[in-house]
Amino acid sequence: MDSTARIDKWLWAARIFKTRSIAADACKNGRVSIAGVCVKPSRPLKVGEVVDVKKPPVTYSFRVLKPIEQRVGAKLVPEVYENVTDPKQYELLEMSRISGFVDRARGTGRPTKKERRALDAFADPMLFGFDDDDSFFDD
Repeated sequence: MDSTARIDKWLWAARIFKTRSIAADACKNGRVSIAGVCVKPSRPLKVGEVVDVKKPPVTYSFRVLKPIEQRVGAKLVPEVYENVTDPKQYELLEMSRISGFVDRARGTGRPTKKERRALDAFADPMLFGFDDDDSFFDD
């Protein structure tokens, strides 16, 4: 067994990403770093290195225990890496879950059903029974 492995293969084999292509894209887009340096998908990975993976809003950190390139079962994952993610990152994740879409500011995003009807009435008065002959100002 080698003492190194490609970072993209390791991220997939360790079940951090669902597919190897997603792992490679994460490397190419600067979401995977080792010692603060963004890495290419082909970079060799050694035992003891700490890999940082950005999955917004959290940055996960993993210490490599075994550089593997073949995917393992979920029960064997603790033998492959040690999760050394800062607990504050998990607090960020929990805060984003709690906030969700509760605080939608009025006027942002898609209109509600009531707002949509008001827009339609404003844009096309014919829909609501007003003809061009009707006038509010004839009196």
